[in-house]
Amino acid sequence: MTLLAPHAPTPAGPALAESERLIPRGVVHLLAAGAACAVWAAAVWAAPHVHADPLLHRVALFAHLACLLVGFGAVLTVDWIGALWLVGRRTLGDVLSTAGAVHAPIWGGLVGLTASGVFLHPDTGSTLTQVKLGLVLLVALNGVHAMALHRRLLGHRASRPLLARCAASVLVSQAGWWGATGIGFLNSSA
Repeated sequence: MTLLAPHAPTPAGPALAESERLIPRGVVHLLAAGAACAVWAAAVWAAPHVHADPLLHRVALFAHLACLLVGFGAVLTVDWIGALWLVGRRTLGDVLSTAGAVHAPIWGGLVGLTASGVFLHPDTGSTLTQVKLGLVLLVALNGVHAMALHRRLLGHRASRPLLARCAASVLVSQAGWWGATGIGFLNSSA
């Protein structure tokens, strides 16, 4: 995932100071990472135990491809706007606004990919499939990290170290999405 987080505070009300929050942001991000790991682990455990009939398999394959289009397409959109910002054709505000706008499609796509993948009979004993599963978890955890980066960019001046962390997050995101997609293609061709 790239630079994702909830939208910026609306003019109707300022954001809560960290000291005014019931749950500190760090704890929220830790809980989100834990939830991502739990969902991933549940899907990896369930996959070898689920035996879909041919119709359910075809429906799951369609859902898997549709979720890939939605989730990865939204990631590519944010990264494209980010690339345009790097060459001076967009503002950082444009990047952050786009990231906030596609937050739900990215996470929805990733959750849909995970859920539909359970019904596609993945060979969890295969090294290639294990790498793909690792990349999916990496993408999810990177998305949680990107949410924190996005929030920091909304509330602070963009420093070089913060932008370097954003660039690293984008590279991890692209490697994870493309890697998992490529392995999925190789597995489907085998």
